[in-house]
Amino acid sequence: MLRGRPTTKIGIAPCRAPRRAGRAAGPASIAAALILALATTASAETPRRPNVIVVMVDDAAFTDFGAYGGEARTPVIDRLVARGARFASHHSSPLCSPSRAMMLTGVDNHRTGVATIEEVLPPEQQGKPGYSLHLEPGVRTIADRLKAAGYRTYMTGKWHLGHGPGDLPNAHGFDRSLALDASGADNWAPKPYMPYYQDAPWFEDGAPAKMPESYYSSELIVDRMLDWLRADAQRPEPFLAYVAFQAVHIPVQAPAETVAHYEGRFDAGWEELRDERWRRAIQLGLVSPDAPLDPLPAALRPWASLDDGERRIFSRSMSVYAAMLEAMDFHVGRLLAWLEETGKLDDTIVVVTSDNGPEPSDPVHAPGMGLWMRLNGYSWRVDGLGGPGSLNFIGPEWAAAVSSPGRLFKFYAAEGGLRVPLVMAGPGVVPGTRVGTPSFVTDVAPTLLDLAGVAAEGGVPMTGRSLGPVLRGQAARAHAPEEAVGIEVSGNSALFKGDWKIVRNMPPWGDGGWHLHDLVRDPGETRDLAGERPDVFAQLQRDYVAYEREMGVLALPPGYDPRDQVARNSIRRQLRAYGTRLAALGIGLAAVLALAIRSVLHRRRAA
Repeated sequence: MLRGRPTTKIGIAPCRAPRRAGRAAGPASIAAALILALATTASAETPRRPNVIVVMVDDAAFTDFGAYGGEARTPVIDRLVARGARFASHHSSPLCSPSRAMMLTGVDNHRTGVATIEEVLPPEQQGKPGYSLHLEPGVRTIADRLKAAGYRTYMTGKWHLGHGPGDLPNAHGFDRSLALDASGADNWAPKPYMPYYQDAPWFEDGAPAKMPESYYSSELIVDRMLDWLRADAQRPEPFLAYVAFQAVHIPVQAPAETVAHYEGRFDAGWEELRDERWRRAIQLGLVSPDAPLDPLPAALRPWASLDDGERRIFSRSMSVYAAMLEAMDFHVGRLLAWLEETGKLDDTIVVVTSDNGPEPSDPVHAPGMGLWMRLNGYSWRVDGLGGPGSLNFIGPEWAAAVSSPGRLFKFYAAEGGLRVPLVMAGPGVVPGTRVGTPSFVTDVAPTLLDLAGVAAEGGVPMTGRSLGPVLRGQAARAHAPEEAVGIEVSGNSALFKGDWKIVRNMPPWGDGGWHLHDLVRDPGETRDLAGERPDVFAQLQRDYVAYEREMGVLALPPGYDPRDQVARNSIRRQLRAYGTRLAALGIGLAAVLALAIRSVLHRRRAA
């Protein structure tokens, strides 16, 4: 499936054609040389704007990439780190759609219209400003802005930012797009991965796409992007390519030959992996040398409590997870290899990041999933785990392990849910840059516009800051120590100010209360300092109230539980999809029953 290793050197100057011996220069060649000299001078006076590639990984943990201490083989991303910048305190939101909206626009999720995701949206918030769950009028993406500046714009992969006409990528600045308009889908075939969806809604340039019967998502996503870039290779305009992978979202799936690279690697269990990740993060300088590590939450199962069969399948599930990252990295390498072959790599900014922390959900053992899996051709067993028809996941224990040294995981505002990798390389980025000061998902869009020399004019104002001065070595941080930055998704909230963070994690994995942490000394949020620093705690709470008021954050209804809301929303969606058929079936059964009763009564009277 991987079709051999990528050949790109990533960081070595692209190969140039060798000089050819020839005759002495004549008038034509001299004229050509003069034209070339003039063109070079003009280029020096008006530098060509860089190409931009944004790689969005789905649900990758802060320490998942090799350069961040992960087990997966990610040589392409690791080389980008070597020739660019690695961020150690970059924060996204705890859920995919809000993060993607913020990354693409530079605007807080409540101002974009994508405050949360539809799967967990309570009826009390539906249709309210900021909660329409599509990009609202006046919200401009980086594709809108770069296209207006003369860029070609392309998008492949997961979209999940609204449905129907006006909500898909073609309506938000992308010239070409192949978009999955769902939270996820199978990676081997165009089919849904959970009962919330009836299909895998892929769209090409805004119209329903006819997908192949079988494929591997990471390969398909890069194949289509390469098709468009190759077709337009001779066009002079720079381009934006947004590549949004399904890796490593549920279902966690990867080619068997890649999974074999990690056979037995995770047999020691999740406690051991959490400890390993913490130690490597310290060695790599991603956290302070004395950063403490909390053990796994008490509600999680100890690895030793599993029987042999459970340990085999859960060890295998992490092997597939690592393989899915490796496969994704391989296909990113194919894209960058083409850029290098065509001499475009040195003129291209490459960004790699994740939308949130690792996914803790266990869909397989949810009520009713056994029947749904059988009806949709899914199984969960060691043999073939990660292959076609496998509904694989890593679950809360592995998610808590790979989020190390952070706490918790996706859905929550703890560091395990918010702190994610961010890599930037290319023009305007000093190689070997290590950024330990805070940055946020809303900073990506203004940074790209800054590096491209494009003004952020018009539309809803950006709330993020350009990281350009940090990347150019002109500043140590993009956000002043006195600047407060808030994040909220479905009640899970955080506010950052200097080295401080207040955080509220909702049940079931949080207590719904506010806590204060010093992220420099305690990135794992092991110690609540609210009692020791009441002055700081009170000020950050005031700052958070101001953030909610400014951004239009709505309160959750009493007793809100995201698990219950997902179940209710799924049932409503199924009824909408199948209600007519169910009603017709009910009427038919009622008619049959009525005829049967009538027949019985008729026979009794006749007797």
